[in-house]
Amino acid sequence: MNSLTKQVNIGSVLAKKLTEVEILTIEELRAVGSEQAFIKLDTIDCSACINKLYALEGAIQGIRWHNLSQERKNELKEFFKSVKR
Repeated sequence: MNSLTKQVNIGSVLAKKLTEVEILTIEELRAVGSEQAFIKLDTIDCSACINKLYALEGAIQGIRWHNLSQERKNELKEFFKSVKR
């Protein structure tokens, strides 16, 4: 079992996709950051949605993505819009 699946917000499908872009541990995810990890995921899965970005940030913070601060959600939403044009 992938150790990423032990993190909040990361199920087996997302963990597999992170592995495909060579992000193998939560430490690597934290080092890369949610935005860069999302860009990497978007290269292999163009259907990646905003909720995936929120899930990555939540995993980095160790919280359910629903509990991200509104300020951080807004920052991520702006980033998402710039990437998905």
